[in-house]
Amino acid sequence: MEVQLLEATEDPERVICTAARNDYMSEFVGDCSFDEIMETAEGDTIEEKQETLIGHLLDHGHFGPFEHPQATFAVKGISRSCMAQITRHRHVSFDIQSMRYVSFDDVDPADVREGELVVTPPSATDPDWVGRNQESGSVGEETAERREEVFNDAIEHAVESYQELLDLGMPPEDARFVLPIGTKVNMVMSMNARMLMHVADMRAAADSQWEIRNMTEEVLDLAEEWCPITFEHYNEHMKGRKNRLAP
Repeated sequence: MEVQLLEATEDPERVICTAARNDYMSEFVGDCSFDEIMETAEGDTIEEKQETLIGHLLDHGHFGPFEHPQATFAVKGISRSCMAQITRHRHVSFDIQSMRYVSFDDVDPADVREGELVVTPPSATDPDWVGRNQESGSVGEETAERREEVFNDAIEHAVESYQELLDLGMPPEDARFVLPIGTKVNMVMSMNARMLMHVADMRAAADSQWEIRNMTEEVLDLAEEWCPITFEHYNEHMKGRKNRLAP
């Protein structure tokens, strides 16, 4: 899996603060400098004023200003299973690599074991892996080896069948029906800062599946570089709390 930040609102926290101060100013923010907009905020420097205001907004549940900055991420190589989970967030915009127009007819089935086409879950190879709905997942080495063998054989058979169906003239949009839900796909998604926090509340949580949790953590790392005050505060004071942010 790989996650990249493609495009994002420039100086997002200036936008957040301007929007928030607009609610309490008699002057029109469009006619004011940022120094004038932030004049009454607590702090000695603009940076301190931004930290104070953004922290206050987040702590008091004033999330509207965080809907203005937008970020677009490219995600490479997630499973169709993970894609199905993330696309349930209807306030996020998605474009998904099409298995109708993109065929995987040049994949060597022998490379499938190397993860070229299908995401391999940790439980396929780790004898000590414990799933979300398991009290205990530990198995013996022999069982773990057999589990990996069964998984890889099933994937290889599916890929071979898919490619044979293509050779027999079946269109990719129909031949794809035999491919597993772990088949890799690329995705582009866009969301505002508030929605990103909501997604993180749901998908970086300890009870989320490992793949979407890993993807969300990578998104959060990029978000902290893009919008540092907001997501440093989120990671330190809000992440993992019981009261999750509504979309």
